[in-house]
Amino acid sequence: MTLSEFDNLRPSGPARRRGADGKPGTRRRRENGDGSREMPMVPEAEFTSYYGRPVVKPAPWGEDVALYLFLGGVAGGSALLGLGGQLTGRPILRRNARLGALAALSLGAGALVKDLGRPERFLNMLRTFKVTSPMSVGSWILSAFGAGTAVVAAAEIDRMTGCRIPLGPLRKALQAVEGPAGFEAAVFAGPLAAYTAVLLGDTATPTWNAAHEELPFVFVSSACLASAGLAMVTTPVHEAGPARKLAVLGVLGDLAAMKVMEHRMDPVAAEPLHLGKAGTMLTWSERLALGGGLGALLAGRNRPVAVASGLALLAASALTRFGVFEAGLASARDPRYTIEPQKNRLAARRAAGVTDDAITTAR
Repeated sequence: MTLSEFDNLRPSGPARRRGADGKPGTRRRRENGDGSREMPMVPEAEFTSYYGRPVVKPAPWGEDVALYLFLGGVAGGSALLGLGGQLTGRPILRRNARLGALAALSLGAGALVKDLGRPERFLNMLRTFKVTSPMSVGSWILSAFGAGTAVVAAAEIDRMTGCRIPLGPLRKALQAVEGPAGFEAAVFAGPLAAYTAVLLGDTATPTWNAAHEELPFVFVSSACLASAGLAMVTTPVHEAGPARKLAVLGVLGDLAAMKVMEHRMDPVAAEPLHLGKAGTMLTWSERLALGGGLGALLAGRNRPVAVASGLALLAASALTRFGVFEAGLASARDPRYTIEPQKNRLAARRAAGVTDDAITTAR
């Protein structure tokens, strides 16, 4: 029997059965799970990644951005405490909070400019105002907040020097606008603390995007922790009452917001919050927040306890920001955190009967 050069490519196995007339019989096709009678030629694909590469590109941000996230919260919360000191007649709290807001804002702006590479890139973001862009809106929030903060801090510095700064006729103008500037800075304090969370959630980074609804509440609560902690460290206990109250509220809000956020997130997308470096930081953040909050509530009028509690609250806020930041970067590096939540959402839509749109198709 003469063999063709292609005969060695035939699959090995028993010969096909022939019918009664000697011709090859018809192979029976098995029914598949979906009811069709098509014979599968290849196994169903199980997609995990494209040659092991990430599905989404990790954000090109370094720890300078994480530091900016933390310092922005410190500045925003301190502006609120400064207004509280202004309205309740606590000059030391007002002064320390205002100067703390200016210092945090200056350091945070420096970290942001360092990450951008060139200072003019920040100025270029102010050329337009785009409501749909968190980066554009945040640039204007930062600028408006900085204007009010600079005015009230300048007034405080002038008083600290005994009005010896050569301001001339500008001193009266500065004193006249000091009060309204304090209100203006406080108005933009909340948006300053929250817009960075909106910025993270607006990206395609799996963990950040999955947490986009609750993350602003986490960041605002974290800002309360940081600013209250700074005030408790720098201000005598007899004037730090508003800071202690803000600390307790911040701890309750931070713990509740984190738990709600993790509960509402896809379980797979929430995993990076509990693993590795991010998991360690967020675990210690919770412990320090509880310790600092209890210290402020039970023994906040004791100066050493107040300082220790304030430092614990500052550390807790910083670890929250850095932990969330690191968890997002880790989720972008692993394709699993992009693919599996997408499959879960698709399965949920199909289970709900949604099969006629561009995301799901009828089978």
